[in-house]
Amino acid sequence: MPIPKAELHVHIEGTLEPELAFELARRNGITLKHPGVAELREAYSFDDLQSFLHLYYELMDVLRTEADFRDLAAAYLERAAAQGVRHAEIFFDPQAHTTRGVPFETVLNGLNSALEDSEDRYGVSTALILCFLRDHPVDDALATLEAARPHLEHISGVGLDSAEVGHPPGKFAEVFEAAGRLGLRRVAHAGEEGPAAYVREALEVLGAERIDHGIRSLDDPDLVEHLARTQVPLTVCPFSNVRLRAVDTLADHPLRRLMDAGLLVTVNSDDPSYFGGHVHDNYLGVQEHLGLSDEDLRTLARNSFTASFLSPERRAELIAEVDAYRFG
Repeated sequence: MPIPKAELHVHIEGTLEPELAFELARRNGITLKHPGVAELREAYSFDDLQSFLHLYYELMDVLRTEADFRDLAAAYLERAAAQGVRHAEIFFDPQAHTTRGVPFETVLNGLNSALEDSEDRYGVSTALILCFLRDHPVDDALATLEAARPHLEHISGVGLDSAEVGHPPGKFAEVFEAAGRLGLRRVAHAGEEGPAAYVREALEVLGAERIDHGIRSLDDPDLVEHLARTQVPLTVCPFSNVRLRAVDTLADHPLRRLMDAGLLVTVNSDDPSYFGGHVHDNYLGVQEHLGLSDEDLRTLARNSFTASFLSPERRAELIAEVDAYRFG
């Protein structure tokens, strides 16, 4: 069994495997553009974030019913458990569904039907983080937050995702302020394709408690010093960064430099079905290509629980499991 870990940066829509996409397409009477699973897998080759998002949103069309979202989440949890995941804080994008006529409640109820007994069934505790699409109008995000208001017992936090360049975090200050008043935790994608200034803006304007990606932080030494001092976590996604051309190769990935700078770094899968591996696959990939030791992997696993929104008591229990883990 892989080392115990939390996954803090995974988009549930990005866990849609080609096989399930075709199954749901048949269920819902949808014809996909690709003739089969092999051809669809071949399409998982991207030049940048936008080319990925084009296919990502195209395939989302197969998600129509509560059963579809339940099956999507259940398939992720089964794979996550096999990868050593003990806790997952899962992103979902309601705007990507409501804009095509799928009600907010359908999405949430479907996901919750898989998540509600996930700890008993898979050994994985979960939390849901509602993400706003930053390339949509702010008013849409406010309306989405309002739609979520009756369901806050099922939602732990809010995030900000989708196409980063040209969409600075500060645009969503009003939305994040409102989410904070509702008691929701706040995270934000920043510093993947966008500049280090977006990371600083997410921290200072949105009140983000975690930065998703954040690899461009290294371009600003003062920001690096701030992140090291405050221990604001970064949820880094190595395979994603390479597949979306934010980094040329895994050997060039800045994870080691971030760790050496004293930052609280975690490793995650982002959209694993599209990027060639789930979270432990990312661990093994960076170990091989960056020369990380087993103890470095232990540090990353500890960090994942430290950076989570679990209670301090539960974090301590899971970190103790990491400390007791013996590599084979």
